[in-house]
Amino acid sequence: MTILAHWVHDLSPYLIQFPQGVQEVIHLPGIRWYGLAYLAGFASAYFLLRHYNSKGRSPYEGEQILNLMTFLILGVLLGGRLGFFLFYRFENLAEDPFVFFRVWEGGMSSHGGMLGVLVALAWYARITKQSLLAVGDIVVTVTPPGIVFGRIANFINGELYGKATEGVSWACRFPSEIRDWNLTKPDFATRYQALFSKLSEFGITTYGQMLAAIRTGHEEVSSITASFLSPRHPSQLYAAVLEGLIPLIYLQFRFWRSDHENRPAGKLSGEFLCLYAIVRIIGEIYREPDASLISGISRGQFYSCFLFAGGILLFLWSCQKNSTKSA
Repeated sequence: MTILAHWVHDLSPYLIQFPQGVQEVIHLPGIRWYGLAYLAGFASAYFLLRHYNSKGRSPYEGEQILNLMTFLILGVLLGGRLGFFLFYRFENLAEDPFVFFRVWEGGMSSHGGMLGVLVALAWYARITKQSLLAVGDIVVTVTPPGIVFGRIANFINGELYGKATEGVSWACRFPSEIRDWNLTKPDFATRYQALFSKLSEFGITTYGQMLAAIRTGHEEVSSITASFLSPRHPSQLYAAVLEGLIPLIYLQFRFWRSDHENRPAGKLSGEFLCLYAIVRIIGEIYREPDASLISGISRGQFYSCFLFAGGILLFLWSCQKNSTKSA
């Protein structure tokens, strides 16, 4: 397969990128797909909660849904951001604590987001005097759409790309790989110099200029850059299906087919944790690790083992509690 047979990722992370003058005034480069993905995820959760109530499957209505969504949004955003630095980039946070607030630089963790949601729901349940597990069983069913949108946004951004492969025709070449050469390529300085030596004839001397040229359809720049890149699995799209679509189908089926009034509290949450952990571990097989390994496995796989263990314990506990109640 020739170099050009693999698509070179040329998507812009912006739906709308503001002119330089506007950026300087509002201190915002544009409207990112990633931000819209979060918005779409929260909106889908809101409308699902309303739909549940209209069908008599959830007690939450009107202002109650808005209050619950407020806690969910805070949990996802704060937990996801903090989890990213604690699990993957702690040294960056230690060197500069204010990096936590520079959200435009990116950096969110799905495992951190889940922990954040757990804390937020515990807080919500305590304030409203409700069962944490009962609330959680409803919330886990509205979570997967947000994961789907988020992973698609990861693909559009060209981040969290997959491992190098020569065996699949749908492999992609991600220019963002160049940013990580200093971590993955011992000869990164030589590679970098060779690449930009060739691109200099087009007046391109920086990574940003290279990306801009590729995204505007400069075929020569794209072809030259492609020769320095490895074809990789579009693991973000795999994750959208594995982590988002599959749990969505499963949880919706379980939610609507089960007797919600007699379903053991916590059982559905346990099933979600187990399922997510399994599909995440599978998806990580194709994803390029974005941090050092732990005991020979990626950090995503490592943290998912704890999710799976927690899901099993929660599932068994809810079943045992229900059997005791029935007896």
